[in-house]
Amino acid sequence: MLKILKYSFFDLIRSRWSIIYFLFYFITGMVLLYLSHDVSKAIVSLMNITFILTPLIGTIFGVMNFYNSREFIELLLAQPVPRKRIFLGMFLGISISLSLSLLLGMSLPFIIYGLFLSGQVMSLLILITSGVFLTFIFTALAFYIALVNENRLKGFGMAILVWLFMAFIYDGIFLLSLFLLQEYPIEKFAIAMSLFNPIDLSRILIMLKLDISALMGYTGAVFSKFFGNNSGMLISFLALTIWTVVPVLLILKKSFKKDF
Repeated sequence: MLKILKYSFFDLIRSRWSIIYFLFYFITGMVLLYLSHDVSKAIVSLMNITFILTPLIGTIFGVMNFYNSREFIELLLAQPVPRKRIFLGMFLGISISLSLSLLLGMSLPFIIYGLFLSGQVMSLLILITSGVFLTFIFTALAFYIALVNENRLKGFGMAILVWLFMAFIYDGIFLLSLFLLQEYPIEKFAIAMSLFNPIDLSRILIMLKLDISALMGYTGAVFSKFFGNNSGMLISFLALTIWTVVPVLLILKKSFKKDF
């Protein structure tokens, strides 16, 4: 599995798209820091970009890499290599390479600016950790969708639809539900709804750390009220871990049944 992981990792990390991905976060971070001169504001602004762009990049790369590596996968399947090692190695190679670009691109501007003098190191670490979680989650979802669908156009369309639903449509449905049920005690309902969207969970996680009540929104305020900041962050981390593990298990399960 390690050889397959290394192949997928170095194949993607050397591509110009990984460099562009790294440069985007690096330049954006530098611009935000030197325009606002406030680390907390820069982290919040970067958060709004990260929680939309990172899932999209993971989705696109997960689908494209699988379909472009179809012949390579068939060649490996003809060898005495367990299927789970092939697919797990490819998935980890993609996810780790994207996470590395995200990590370097996001952290270097703050290091150059002097983050360690500002006392906001933990907030940045949580933002990067959330970005890494989203990378793994949406890459796994996209990889699974591509594994299920033979048709490239259909697979790509379904993967983008999943990202679109999680990033935008889900919040609209959530807000509409809160409006329709405003006369009822909906705190537990709001918490349950937020657990079914990894992007919302990541947003709540960083807001709880920064403790910016004006930007928390209803769900963030409910999390803080019910669990407290530390307990709420722990629950968010556990939920994101489950969101990461479940799609990987689905990939492994489907790989055993997939007929190439």
